[in-house]
Amino acid sequence: MKQISFAQAEHQNKKKVTRRERFLAHVDALIPWQRLIEALSPSYFPKSAGKRGRPPIGLERMLRVYFLQQWYGLAYEALEDAIYDSQAMRDFIGIDLAIESVPDATTLLRFRHLLEKHALTQRIFEEINASLTEQSLFMREGTIFDATIVAASPSTKNKAKQRDPEMKQTRKGNQWFFGMKAHIGNDAVTGLTHSVVATSANVADVTMAGHLVREDDKRIYGDAGYLDMGKYLGEDTQDPETRCCAAVRRGTIKKMEDSRKKTLLLAFEKTKASIRAKVEHPFHIIKNLFGYRKVRYKGLTKNQAQLFSIFALANLVLAGRCQKHAHGVSMS
Repeated sequence: MKQISFAQAEHQNKKKVTRRERFLAHVDALIPWQRLIEALSPSYFPKSAGKRGRPPIGLERMLRVYFLQQWYGLAYEALEDAIYDSQAMRDFIGIDLAIESVPDATTLLRFRHLLEKHALTQRIFEEINASLTEQSLFMREGTIFDATIVAASPSTKNKAKQRDPEMKQTRKGNQWFFGMKAHIGNDAVTGLTHSVVATSANVADVTMAGHLVREDDKRIYGDAGYLDMGKYLGEDTQDPETRCCAAVRRGTIKKMEDSRKKTLLLAFEKTKASIRAKVEHPFHIIKNLFGYRKVRYKGLTKNQAQLFSIFALANLVLAGRCQKHAHGVSMS
């Protein structure tokens, strides 16, 4: 067996790049930092100049820490510990422990409250999407609607001794779920999310169609749950030139006798399904990549604010794939 010296082994270890390092370096290059700083700066401690006490931590650094929390689904104390433990995270934030410390959990909590108070997560979502639009990644050919259930804790072991009153239960198939729904409108060409709305889980998907569509969309796609979306868009779905393209219910097709008409309908439904499949990509990213499977706060307002953040960050991951710059990049 070939032996290598300690110096050679150390050199090889230095060259090795972890998946986390690759991912963070990749998204760091995609995020429009200057654009975000200019948009959010007016609301970030605008009256702190000249006051006593420690100056606020730089906005970009706080955004970097906040984004890490969204990507890895960590609580404030766990995030603080993870940054101390991970060199990749410290490099992403730009912290040198020899001369400065990591922002503590209280600072991170206050920053989140600041974002919520001034609706800055929505601004983050809008600015990132504006940057992607300038890169021609929003084609405006059409919109795909869909919604996903995000579970909430049904426990009543709290001070109020009740479940979150803004979360409701709904049935999907034969199973009941308690929580909220994240409704999204996606670009039909690239799959990027351009609209996000949070509601309680018992709200029907189709009723949110009017909040998710763009006026200049040529076509609007949805599953069978959106068959009546024309009512909520003010459009005539019986018009052959209509832009509403919802899936036909399976039961309707099963009842049809075998014929050329049924064959053509199945082929048409397959084409529509291939387009609608793009809407699943953001859900895959936020649930499987970012680990967002449960609501993290009480009330719809706080969770809506977080949805803007995580879908904005999911758009960056999808944009990287669209640009073919993300080959081999994944999260640890």
